Amino acid sequence: MGVLYRWFGRPLLRLQDSERAHLRSLKLLRFLSNNPLSRTMLKMAYKPRKSVEVEVFGQRYKHPFGLAAGMDKNAVSLRGWETTGLGFIEIGGVTQHKQDGNTKPRMFRADKTQALVNRMGFNNQGSQQISENLLKHFKKYGSPSVPLWVNLGKSKATPLEDAHTDYATTMKLLWPFTDVFVVNVSSPNTPNLRELQKDEGLIKILDACHQVNTELDTEGSGKPILVKVAPDLTDEQLEHFVHTSRSNGASGIVLSNTTLVRPQGKNSKEVKVFEETGGLSGRPLFDRSTEMIRIVNRLTDGEWPIVGVGGIMSADDAWEKINAGATLLQAYSGFVFEGPSLTKTVVNGLHRKLRDHGYSTLIDAVGKDADSP
Repeated sequence: MGVLYRWFGRPLLRLQDSERAHLRSLKLLRFLSNNPLSRTMLKMAYKPRKSVEVEVFGQRYKHPFGLAAGMDKNAVSLRGWETTGLGFIEIGGVTQHKQDGNTKPRMFRADKTQALVNRMGFNNQGSQQISENLLKHFKKYGSPSVPLWVNLGKSKATPLEDAHTDYATTMKLLWPFTDVFVVNVSSPNTPNLRELQKDEGLIKILDACHQVNTELDTEGSGKPILVKVAPDLTDEQLEHFVHTSRSNGASGIVLSNTTLVRPQGKNSKEVKVFEETGGLSGRPLFDRSTEMIRIVNRLTDGEWPIVGVGGIMSADDAWEKINAGATLLQAYSGFVFEGPSLTKTVVNGLHRKLRDHGYSTLIDAVGKDADSP
């Protein structure tokens, strides 16, 4: 099925505007997963044959490979993502207020480099509507069979000094449906958002989110709250961010968000794409994301869970991030360039690598190459 996607699906997508292709793919996935016959066909085609179980954040994952934020902002195709065999699903970014995002066009593909540039701007239906979407889904289909994560963003209209209220309000509305929250203070497409990676703003947001946990969790353990950081921080800034996040109760970190750095275009079309403003994801982000994973793994002695995202296009890529220190993995651009069979490719490939290296569990492989240059 991966070959069919590369031969037919990917060339067809190249003929379409990137954002329209994205939305059409979401609608098609939702349609196919709601029909019993086509849902069975999706499972047969894309669900991994192997299990690579891992336990993290007090939760058991069938395998470590999940969907990154940005692909399904409004939770419209949860059943579809389950059907294709993902280990977990992250929706969002979700902001307190509904917003249309930045002016179109705002998503661009560089096919030869396997990179995307986007300046979406947290376009989403807002926390109230998305909570209603989730309630409707849960009533009709039950809760997803895999952990559901929510990426929390800041509304563009909310002043930075009030950002903590924006994040906490969204978290409170979506709390009943969510297994893990990710505090996104690193998107380059909301003005000044990355200022919240500094101590004062970050601490206020984490404190406000912890208060939601305290208020809503009668058992006292709370939902895990992760932080997502930009790859454009220096190593020293990253170390400081990690210290601040850990000491203020963050359960783990997602490495990394999109970058403002640009690679060399391989043709004139790509040169034009890389001249567009916005964050870049995909293959060019792989090395920096992986190096950040190594740095954080060393800083925390492997005791703080890391989610690796950025340029994963194969099982080899996934294995490198795990060896660097990631316990869980995510993809966004990988699904655009490799199609839905990427999940099966990665998971079955990881199973083979664990066997070939003599590891009995995934945790045995996490961070084994963290000290490599």
